[in-house]
Amino acid sequence: MGKRWQLSLLMNQASHIPAGVYNAIDYERLAPQYMEAGRHAYVAGGCGWDQTVAANRAAFARWAVLPRLLRDMRAGHTRLTLAGLDLPHPLLLAPVAHQRLAHPDAEIATARAAQATGSCLVASTLSSCTLETIAAAAGPARWFQLYLQPERAHSLDLVRRAEAAGYRAIVLTLDASIQLASRSALQAGFSLPPDCMAANLAGYPQASAPAPAEGESRIFQGAMRHAALWDDLYYLLAQTPLPVWVKGVLHPEDARQLQAAGCAGLIVSNHGGRCLDGAPASLQMLPAIRAAVGSSYPLLFDGGIRNGTDAFKALALGADAVLVGRLQVWALAVAGALGVAHMLQLLAEELHACMAQAGCAQLSDITPDCLIPSC
Repeated sequence: MGKRWQLSLLMNQASHIPAGVYNAIDYERLAPQYMEAGRHAYVAGGCGWDQTVAANRAAFARWAVLPRLLRDMRAGHTRLTLAGLDLPHPLLLAPVAHQRLAHPDAEIATARAAQATGSCLVASTLSSCTLETIAAAAGPARWFQLYLQPERAHSLDLVRRAEAAGYRAIVLTLDASIQLASRSALQAGFSLPPDCMAANLAGYPQASAPAPAEGESRIFQGAMRHAALWDDLYYLLAQTPLPVWVKGVLHPEDARQLQAAGCAGLIVSNHGGRCLDGAPASLQMLPAIRAAVGSSYPLLFDGGIRNGTDAFKALALGADAVLVGRLQVWALAVAGALGVAHMLQLLAEELHACMAQAGCAQLSDITPDCLIPSC
C-alpha cells in the first residue's frame, strides 16, 4: 500500500473485523445485523421511492473496464496531491451526518480511521460530535462541510471554528435545502433519537420558521425561506482564506458559474438521492461537468461507490478523487474505527487491482479510453 497503514493503532479497540468481510461491499451486507432496523432504513434510504439511490448504483453497471496486456505495473501507486494535500489514495470520507446512529463513538471513530490510513475526512456540520473534537482525532487531511445557517453570523462562526481547528478547506453543500424522508424510513417509523443532535449547532439559537400565511406554499415560502443564494456564496468566499468547494453540482451551467465565481473545486453529487427523487445519477452527469469546467479544474465525485472498480470508473469519467458515504457508515456500524480503516484498505486494494489489469500504473493513466459502454 505504499506507506504502511497503521491499522495496529486501532486494534486495541473493542471492535473487531467479523468473519465474512472479503470485500468493501461486505460491510453493506453485514450492517443490518449491527443496526436497529429504523436507523438502518434511514441511512440506506434516500427520499421518496429511492429511485435516485438505485440510479446511482445502476450507473456503474453501464460501463465496462477494458483490460490491457504487457504493461509494467511494478512502480504502480495511487498517490496524488489534492488541494495541497499529499494523499496515498483518491478515496475521501464523505460528510455524513449523525454518525451516532451507527456507532457510539460516531465521528470520532471515523476520524481515527482517517488518521490511521492517511485519508482525507470531510466532517459534517450535522455531526454527532463537535468539529473541534473530530479535528483532535483526525489527521491533518481534514475538511469541514458547511450548511449555511439562517443567521449569517452563525455560518461565519462555524467557518471561524473550522479555521481555528485546522481544517484545510470548506465544503459548502448547496443541494439540500429540502430533504424529504424516504418511504422506507417512514414505514420503519424512524425518528432522530435524542443522542443524535447536531453537536456543532448546540450554541446557536434555532428559531423555528414562521408558518406560511394562508395561500402560501410550505415549500416556496416555508422550507426555501432560508435557501442559499448567489449573494450568500459570494459573502462566504470573501470571508475565509480557506479554499471553498461546492458540493451538490449536477448541471454543467451551474458548474461553469461556480468555477467563474472563484470556488476552489466542485463535487458532483446528488446527495446520495436524499434531495430529489428522480434526479440523475451522479456518474451520469460527471462527463458533462468535466467538459464544462475543463481538464485541470478540481472535480470530485460522490454517489454510490461500493468497490474499487466503481472508483476507477468515476476517475475515468473525469473525477480527480471520489467520496465514500454510506459505505463508511456500514463499516462504522459493523466494526467501529477499525471497520472504517479496513473498508478503506479494501477499497484501495480493489482500485489497485482494477488499475493493474487495465494497464494504469498511476491515476493520470486512468482516462475515458479505459472504459466502454456495457451491453
